[in-house]
Amino acid sequence: MTRLAARLGLELPLLQAGMGAVAGPGLCAEVSRAGAGGTLALYREAPGRAARLVREVAAATGRPFGVNVVPEVTGPAGCLDQLRAVLPELPRGCFVTSFGLPDTDAARAVRAAGHPLVVQVGTPADADTALGRGAAVLVLQGTEAGGHLLGRLPVDLLLAAVRARHPQAVLAVAGGIATGKDLAEAVARGADGAMAGTLFVPAAESTAHPEFKRRVVEAVADDTLITSLFDIGWPNRPHRVLRNPLTGTSERAPATFLATTRVDGRAYPVPRYSAAAPSEATTGRIEEMAMYCGRSCTRVTSPHPAAATVARVRLEYERAHRPPRGSRQLHRIQER
Repeated sequence: MTRLAARLGLELPLLQAGMGAVAGPGLCAEVSRAGAGGTLALYREAPGRAARLVREVAAATGRPFGVNVVPEVTGPAGCLDQLRAVLPELPRGCFVTSFGLPDTDAARAVRAAGHPLVVQVGTPADADTALGRGAAVLVLQGTEAGGHLLGRLPVDLLLAAVRARHPQAVLAVAGGIATGKDLAEAVARGADGAMAGTLFVPAAESTAHPEFKRRVVEAVADDTLITSLFDIGWPNRPHRVLRNPLTGTSERAPATFLATTRVDGRAYPVPRYSAAAPSEATTGRIEEMAMYCGRSCTRVTSPHPAAATVARVRLEYERAHRPPRGSRQLHRIQER
């Protein structure tokens, strides 16, 4: 039991990232039922639909789960509208994660509702600010992580810097986590747990497009790169993605529509260079869309159900903490 697990009521100190186009109610509920921290992506969801999705997860599991907001994308007002819609639906013991800093009103709303606030940051300065706004847990995102990047430091350097500044803070790391051994090593380096995203993209319950899942399973670390190419809808934020036909050329093509995605039965066009990842509801030129993927993909090799993935990570984590055979007897001899 680490401080992260104790603070959020988890059996395993592992959070599933709230990834847009990936982390729907099914994935969130399955991860939580398995004892880790499932997280529902709200991303750009309208408040009414966001509330319905939270009710769906709450009906599927009695375990703690989280909802993820992205203030940088929705804007402060949009983020607050989402929170006002979902907080009354969020069961006691659940938590709210924010990708990037929430403003003071959003942070205050979460705390007033009695839920732990988990804030993902990428710099020591943002860690300071998040704690000042009442964050119960910090997720420290390193440059190894897939998706949009909040800083420029590798995860171990970021962890060391923030731990030195805040020795009592509850810290999870994001970037490079795909196995129980990865998780155990992060805890040994001073983290209280971790967040994983790439690990859960291929899960059976993930809403990622089948081609997105296939690419992640087949990829190795060097198939990813950091770019700012997919900036429509989320500008000025570099991101780690899988290489594709667009990343392989220096000449920018026209931002014409190349795909369509459906939400609640309504079709939305997706332009080339959109920040949107392909979901199971997307059709079109999937191979040209942003497929966010971290360097941990080398160790993500099969599309297991989420519960099986969590169980495997838990077993590996427990084995990594288990004393070597014979060490207990040696300790007794040394005591004598």
